[in-house]
Amino acid sequence: MYPKDLKYDCEHEWVKVEGGVAIIGISHFAQDQLGEVVYVDLPLAGDSVNAGESFGEIESVKSVSELFSPVTGEIVEVNDALGDAPEIVNEDPYGEGWMIKITMSDPSELDELMAVDEYEAFIAEEA
Repeated sequence: MYPKDLKYDCEHEWVKVEGGVAIIGISHFAQDQLGEVVYVDLPLAGDSVNAGESFGEIESVKSVSELFSPVTGEIVEVNDALGDAPEIVNEDPYGEGWMIKITMSDPSELDELMAVDEYEAFIAEEA
């Protein structure tokens, strides 16, 4: 259920690195807790983000939650498809439901994130 090649943070975002670019989305656990996603508010390409800071919001039928960046850098791409079809986050959180891509300014921040086994233990405590 949780891809092994990703890193996770305590806010339930995941990171996949491809050629120095961090692709970021929310975990299956997060989308499941939110329920039906009805709106995603994302930043613009060119914006800068810092690790641990909010980069947008996700709204479901249950609540509105902030999205937090697991890494620092410049946003180079935003998943505009989520504007018209936010339910993609529920359907495919690790694929088409990605949110932003960031050129990392400090790749060592990845060392602070959880591997899949650590994340699974973390969410077991929250359940």
